[in-house]
Amino acid sequence: MSTVNPIPKGYPRLSPYLYVDGASAAIDFYTDVLGGTPRGDRMQMPDGRIGHAELTLGDAVIMLADENPAMGIKGPTHFGGTPVTLHVYVENVDAVFARALAAGARELRPVADQFYGDRSGMFLDPFGHQWNVASHIEDVSDEEMRRRAAEAMRQE
Repeated sequence: MSTVNPIPKGYPRLSPYLYVDGASAAIDFYTDVLGGTPRGDRMQMPDGRIGHAELTLGDAVIMLADENPAMGIKGPTHFGGTPVTLHVYVENVDAVFARALAAGARELRPVADQFYGDRSGMFLDPFGHQWNVASHIEDVSDEEMRRRAAEAMRQE
């Protein structure tokens, strides 16, 4: 019987793996804008592309690599966009959002207070990944959440 833990120590059960055209620049973006911390060594391929790298963001681990079309590994820009949004809580959503735009992200939805108690906004990073950044600003009871949700749905 093996004593190896099937979930490696220091890894959450779920970690996004992002493929991009320009992994080195993406690491810089995620570090500068979102406060990510590089983890371990970058595994560089002979042609200079990054075959694997990791960042921590709070208690999350984000894995990323450069595209490798020969292996079927393609980022969202190859497909004309992404259907996935990555949600991340940050200390100061307004500051993070401003940094993202200054670093080349495109605003998809401006930062605003939401009925469910978050202040959030959405951007598309320069590598084709969509992010919803938020700061929790209010604890909302279940009853109040139902009332606010019903009101918000009437306005749509």
